[in-house]
Amino acid sequence: MYQVFYVLSATVSYLITAIQLLMFARAILSWLPIDEDNPIVNFLYAVTEPVIMPVRAVIERFGWFEGMPIDMSFFITFLLLSILEVML
Repeated sequence: MYQVFYVLSATVSYLITAIQLLMFARAILSWLPIDEDNPIVNFLYAVTEPVIMPVRAVIERFGWFEGMPIDMSFFITFLLLSILEVML
């Protein structure tokens, strides 16, 4: 039973790390003058947006961080993923 938990925990940890790396790549590419129709950009948004979207919806619903020039949902999602990874 312990081995099954370890495998699941390790798999989730690797998945979280992969998502965080893709989020980091998305952030870096957002600073560069790259066309939004680029396949790499489309892939990064397709993979990371489903993770960020629920946090963005909560932030918008409660009106937190209104008027900020930075997408705080991105940072909060990254932080939540980091906390989740540490808890595993």
